[in-house]
Amino acid sequence: MLMKRRIGAGLLAGVLLLTGCSAGSDRGATRSSDHGAPDRGAPPPPAASPAPGAPETPGAPEAPDRLSTFALDVDTASYGYARRALAEGRLPDPADVRPEEFVNSFKPDYPRPKDNGFSVTVDGARSDAAGWSLVRVGLATRPSDGERPPAALTFVVDVSGSMAEPGRLDLVKESLGLLADRLRDDDSVALVTFSSEAETVLPMTRVGGNRERFHDVVDALATSSSTNVEAGVRTGYDVAVEGHRKGATNRVVLLSDALANTGDTEAEGILERIDTERRRYGITLFGVGVGSEYGDAFMEKLADKGDGSTTYVSTPGQARKVFVDQLPAHVELRARDAKAQVAFDAKTVESFRLIGYENREVADEDFRDDRVDGGEVGAGHTVTALYAVKLRPGKSGRVATATVRWLDPATRTPHERSGTADTSALTAPIWGDGHDSLQLTAIAAYFADRLRGGSMPGAPALSSLAARAGALAERARSASVRELAEAIRRADGLGESTDPYAG
Repeated sequence: MLMKRRIGAGLLAGVLLLTGCSAGSDRGATRSSDHGAPDRGAPPPPAASPAPGAPETPGAPEAPDRLSTFALDVDTASYGYARRALAEGRLPDPADVRPEEFVNSFKPDYPRPKDNGFSVTVDGARSDAAGWSLVRVGLATRPSDGERPPAALTFVVDVSGSMAEPGRLDLVKESLGLLADRLRDDDSVALVTFSSEAETVLPMTRVGGNRERFHDVVDALATSSSTNVEAGVRTGYDVAVEGHRKGATNRVVLLSDALANTGDTEAEGILERIDTERRRYGITLFGVGVGSEYGDAFMEKLADKGDGSTTYVSTPGQARKVFVDQLPAHVELRARDAKAQVAFDAKTVESFRLIGYENREVADEDFRDDRVDGGEVGAGHTVTALYAVKLRPGKSGRVATATVRWLDPATRTPHERSGTADTSALTAPIWGDGHDSLQLTAIAAYFADRLRGGSMPGAPALSSLAARAGALAERARSASVRELAEAIRRADGLGESTDPYAG
């Protein structure tokens, strides 16, 4: 269980959302290294020590409070739901705003590794607050080459009364219909529905020769009565276990507004079942949220425990990106139980703050304990963490060393890779030329932090932030960045505080 959890105008045109978009990468002082790690189950070394066989990192901090450790997260639901709320003329609940999901909704073009591990990019720039800089840690996996293993997908579909609202079950049905035509013949699908009770309407079935059958089952879905998410998840995992395929990517896909009102309505009561099957069979959970009223926190807890991720869709276009562009490509896993640990050098860093990831924090001493859950990362994913860092005046040298640790999905062999940044990487101003990728990360983080009532150092007023996002969208000719600018403008118009943090 998780305890803690460059672009010029040409290149920026590739900025896209995770549900189909990508962005570029800024220049920065980065050094990466790859090395093995202790066998699973072995006593973990001290959190700040290098893995066996790796050279010691010069200037590595010894004090535990110089470490930041968290499980990787590729969720994007919080950003999608916030955009919908703003489009409807209301501010999102601050409790539903998770900055890491705003940031990870955009996909910087970090260098990609040639193997199945991670690349590590560490860069940054000076913020507008005196003494404060932004340090970005970017992790990326190699995209799928089309040779992925087969998938065994169990779809658990909410057909409760609340799903009758336009943009809920109708959108789910359209999404599944699109997906059916994109899956391979050697993939398998099953379908479970739930309202007050759960029903298996299609057992695990090979796609080849059965596409029309799957279409017919989906077309026949209709709403009824209350929402018993517990029954749906429990039955879905039963079906996934029964239809488990060795050597395949076995996944439960939950499609719901997550407004549980029957059975066990607390996520914690369902988590034990998910955890047991995740560990025993490697079955992971992908949560897809729908609806103007959506149980965001509930769905996120389920996906976190299920070693999976969440997203949110409210339009056919978004559904197409998730089910046509994203899901088929990302059933290929690159890493299980992936964690990151960033060590800040006490000689150059006075203080630091990770923006977001509060519910993904991991105890520093558990970084190399592979019994402690991390995150699941698929092919072609990126993960970004942004830090506000206050540097010591006049000091130079190493600022941070970022290390990612993960388990091979098939063998569960642990691996690590690291990258570093020095003070020389933080001399340019964040809003200067040549930092478009980093600016996009900063805009998303500043926006999310302001929506939840935070005060990041150097945060512009929302009106200024919207203008910067708009200029970035024009340079990029990017619809997704244009949507971000519009969301910020809507928040500003709804009376959200625009007083910048003075530092």
